[in-house]
Amino acid sequence: MAIAISLFAAGAILCLYRRPALRDGVSVLAALIKFGLVISMAPLVLAGGTLDLTLFEILPGVDFAFRVDALGMVFATVSSLLWILAAIYSIGYMRSQKEHAQSRFSAAFAVSLSAAVGGAFAANLFTLVIFYELLSLVTYPLVYHKETDESWSGSRRYVVYLVGASKSFLLAALALTYQLAGTFDFLPHGLFNDVEASNMILTVVYFCYLVGFAKAAIMPFHAWLPAAMVAPTPVSALLHAVAVVKMGVFCMLRVIFHVMGIDLMDRLGLGIATAYLVSFTIVMASVYALTRDDLKARLAYSTVSQLSYIILGAVMLTPMAAIGGITHIAAHGFSKITLFFCAGSIYCASHRKKISDLSGIGRRLPWTMTAFFIGALGMIGIPPAGGFVSKWYLVVGSVQAGEMVFLAVLLVSAVLNAAYFLPVIYTAFFEPEKPSSDPDLLPLEHVREIPMVTVPLMVTALLSLALGFYPDYFLTLARSVMTGAGL
Repeated sequence: MAIAISLFAAGAILCLYRRPALRDGVSVLAALIKFGLVISMAPLVLAGGTLDLTLFEILPGVDFAFRVDALGMVFATVSSLLWILAAIYSIGYMRSQKEHAQSRFSAAFAVSLSAAVGGAFAANLFTLVIFYELLSLVTYPLVYHKETDESWSGSRRYVVYLVGASKSFLLAALALTYQLAGTFDFLPHGLFNDVEASNMILTVVYFCYLVGFAKAAIMPFHAWLPAAMVAPTPVSALLHAVAVVKMGVFCMLRVIFHVMGIDLMDRLGLGIATAYLVSFTIVMASVYALTRDDLKARLAYSTVSQLSYIILGAVMLTPMAAIGGITHIAAHGFSKITLFFCAGSIYCASHRKKISDLSGIGRRLPWTMTAFFIGALGMIGIPPAGGFVSKWYLVVGSVQAGEMVFLAVLLVSAVLNAAYFLPVIYTAFFEPEKPSSDPDLLPLEHVREIPMVTVPLMVTALLSLALGFYPDYFLTLARSVMTGAGL
């Protein structure tokens, strides 16, 4: 039901295209119901239980099946909760910009969340990949929504990277997995834990998964993500905070914990090799972000960097680091969606996209820029924002692993995060207002907050703060994942 409600909503949205008020009401109502269904399963999962449902068998050892466990509950909770606010925000954004094809947009948005929650609750690799591919296809029309030359170019790169990687590397990994194990089921200590196979073959399978799940945006397979910034801001928020990129890192966590297994990752040295790869991504993406004047592009490269924190936490193979990585799914989601919502609010109110054009805008959009400040605190890892909690666990986990190089990466990255976020806030609040010669930009004296856009971003900013004060829900789920994985 939690997976299907968005599909039913998408059908209703398309049928109600002539009645926009009712159509938008269905979108918000479905989001509320979806979150209620997801959270209703949380008490059982928090107590250490699981919910299982097998729909049908495709081949021996290949089922289309679902399992609600602790790791899936982290992803499903974040995506279903943020969809409520994204739905409200999208209505305000799309109406204020008088965007075309709003029914198509809302329907595709709804199906995207079905794919995300379906992936979260997948019981095996086969089911997970089905929803992974569905998410790639259904977000494609969202990326090319504006139907300009720029959007067609960006969406083409988006689909070529994601579908191309999955049809080559991911398909090869699945074929090898089935040949070696005879099943795709996720197992607590790893699907390959008792498989007789050479170290070389297992290493090849692992790196095929690492490249095939390109939504994780590990360099050099990250270029699709900045290219997708041609989409409307609600889509950018969906891509970077709620569904798409989180699906990528979630799939890799499944591979690390429940396909390869902690012991095998350690024995083959895959953890340390992956850690160096994602550490390069963390630092270099932050450097790229420093050079971008376009606000959404800066946020895009920030996402590339922050996603690798999640994988770094997992592959350090220590309990504290892994808990930090899993918790960062929520911390990054709440903070990053706030930042993209703020970028959209700035654009709706003033048509400004570049950071250099934001001088003094904080005095015209105080709520928006205050929320941006809170979201930035989360990304940097400054208390009391939720990002501090996850990054604290990552830092302690790197010490626990005895890997000072990764501690240095985390600290350098925090400094770089501050270097590319804090100047935005300084420009908005402390630089004097400057008249612009660009006729497309509204004069600052006409810039005002748009309530239906501003309210959701204030709520997500408060959620980011709430996670800093009350992280127990996600920490308990993360510890449950570690207990099951044998850490």
